[in-house]
Amino acid sequence: MKYANIGGQAVMEGVMMRHKDRYAVAVRKENHEIEVKSDTHISYGKRFHVSGIPIIRGAFAFVDSLVLGMQTLTWSASFFEEEEPADAAGRKKESAAEVSGKKEEESAADSDKGFMVLTVILSLALSIGLFMVLPFFISNIFRRATDSGLLLGIIEGLVRLMIFIAYIVLISRMKDIQRLFMYHGAEHKTINCIEHGEELTPENAAKYSRFHKRCGTSFLFIVMFVSIAFFLLFFQIFPIESMVLKVVCRILMVPLIAGVSYEIIQWAGRHDSGLVCLVSKPGFWMQKFTTKEPDLEMLEVAIASIEAIYDWREFQKELAE
Repeated sequence: MKYANIGGQAVMEGVMMRHKDRYAVAVRKENHEIEVKSDTHISYGKRFHVSGIPIIRGAFAFVDSLVLGMQTLTWSASFFEEEEPADAAGRKKESAAEVSGKKEEESAADSDKGFMVLTVILSLALSIGLFMVLPFFISNIFRRATDSGLLLGIIEGLVRLMIFIAYIVLISRMKDIQRLFMYHGAEHKTINCIEHGEELTPENAAKYSRFHKRCGTSFLFIVMFVSIAFFLLFFQIFPIESMVLKVVCRILMVPLIAGVSYEIIQWAGRHDSGLVCLVSKPGFWMQKFTTKEPDLEMLEVAIASIEAIYDWREFQKELAE
């Protein structure tokens, strides 16, 4: 199996696929048609000229995936918003942008960008608080029973894993999320089909695994393990008494943890050794919750997204050489 250099994510009733500086989102609308949007997105790693620097590029890639993911998810959701109320003449009310003209449209676009930035910041803050800071405070409850920094660090790591697993399991039970996870499975199956060198059709893609080594779920699971190792090592070498400093250090180490985890997931995605299988196995377990078996129509949507930006036939020629 060869690395196809393509990735993506599920969106509302659709799939986003990305290849280099191009991305496409395909959405199955309520009238059953597939709407496809393709555009260019220069990664932050390239913008800041760090895409060739290991670890640092991973921290930028993490933020990059959050921003693009939020943008494409918002775009897909726009197809399923409630209809505008009709006026007395039975016509839909015009939006503020339509009434006010071009200047207001530009203002609205700027407002959307600001809202997107705020959403990403809040998402990062919530994730860091839930998975990095909260486990630390919970583990400190056990300080009454032991003053061993090593043991408390292990307890903190176990609490972090338990919170992460509980979070994944709980959201996987939500009905709307289950459909999202079906499209997540469609994303993986189509990429697996390409990387195994088979013609990309819904029927062929359906035969392949819904699990993939470069999945975001696997990345987050690796983040959990890397954070345990980093925090244990750091606070054993640099014992800190201040609770505030302990929290600050954990927050400051998040970009480093994300960068190292990125390098691990990229390495795993390009190799097929026994060690890679061992590293990938925990992520596959979690993907049992975050991916579901898609139907053929969902696979068709994923394929539409791929074909808007990626020449999979040319890739197959390279595999055959």
